[in-house]
Amino acid sequence: MKAIFGSLSPNVEKDDALLAFKILLQPWRWKRGAAIQKLEKEFSRIFQKQQAFAFNSGRSALLTILHSFALPQNSQVLVSGFTCNAAVNPILWSHLKPQFIDVKEDLNISFKNLEEKTNQNCRVVLVQHTFGLPVPMGQIKNFASRHHLIIVEDVAHALGGEFHHQKLGSFGEAAFFSFGRDKVISSVAGGLALTADSGLAKKIKTFQKESPFPSYFWIAQQLLHPILTYFIIKPAYPFGELGRWILLVMQKLHILSKAVSKQEKRGGQPKSFPQKMPNALAILALHQLKKLNRFNKHRAKIAKIYDQEIKVPEVIKPRFVPGRIYLKYPLILLSASATKKILRDLRKKKIFLYDGWQNSPIVPSDTSLEAMTYTRNLCPEAEKISHRLINLPTHINVSAQEAHRLAALINKLISQNAR
Repeated sequence: MKAIFGSLSPNVEKDDALLAFKILLQPWRWKRGAAIQKLEKEFSRIFQKQQAFAFNSGRSALLTILHSFALPQNSQVLVSGFTCNAAVNPILWSHLKPQFIDVKEDLNISFKNLEEKTNQNCRVVLVQHTFGLPVPMGQIKNFASRHHLIIVEDVAHALGGEFHHQKLGSFGEAAFFSFGRDKVISSVAGGLALTADSGLAKKIKTFQKESPFPSYFWIAQQLLHPILTYFIIKPAYPFGELGRWILLVMQKLHILSKAVSKQEKRGGQPKSFPQKMPNALAILALHQLKKLNRFNKHRAKIAKIYDQEIKVPEVIKPRFVPGRIYLKYPLILLSASATKKILRDLRKKKIFLYDGWQNSPIVPSDTSLEAMTYTRNLCPEAEKISHRLINLPTHINVSAQEAHRLAALINKLISQNAR
């Protein structure tokens, strides 16, 4: 039976892997080329009246946006207490301070906690649409207006999403997107900054112009990722998790890169941030962008299956809303022990759902919370949820038949653990 994955480049289809192989053989196209500007123009077309600037990652895009605001040192940025270190590090690298806001069971920020923690040093609210589930932007805009805050949208999980028929990414002064290996569309690495503010756009463009391209070695690592993942690593996984060991060896030998470096997990800033987006990855991103509507329709279809078929009372699940982007379908279980056991039981059935969004309010779980300036019990709900979360896959490589099977298994396993 085919293995099911919650992560590990879930968007990659055969044509993506073959395109990466083709570009790998054309190193003269890797750094400079027309694809970069074409990608930026396509985003400017999708988000009317907005200017777009491509970078090598969402981290670089956020870092550049924050630098462009030229805020006083140690100004505070309000940020979700359930997030990735890729959202926190650019704040620290900009000599600003994260102010962590607790979350509710919908995984987005608690407005009550937001009000409690906002002070005169807060200058920016970073709005994260976790797993594609939108933050109520009307409330955010009213809140930001009352407290004179700059809104920056983190749309890494929500490309193509809307709130009240307005595109996510168009509500604030700026927004950034990620095209990382497990995002809505993927070019393995890559990101983009977006703004309608002409003054801010000019500053971001200057930062982009002054940033270098990544090295040829780094670009080669990214191009190899979809090829090796699709043709070797995933097919080998069901055989005693051979694929996992192949992946670890390839990362150890630096044939493939890690999504998040050890340095970043300790708050360090690698030389690779910020850098421009190379032409090779812009080609991959454009190819995936053509699939965006198909991908998101599929995600909604799979999410609806989970919504209709997962009926056990011992789980909290998101309310299904047509048109939402379900990058993942999050389930919050009643206990951490049940969550760990169910993830283990699923793994025995070749269903690999550990995707890094577990066991810590700031992921990956081996991130130094001290380096992120996060202290225990700062966001108690986020901490509890991180130990009780199972994200069901909705990506294009999970079929409706597999979603039905997974929903039935989840019902069975949760019922068994509730006894």
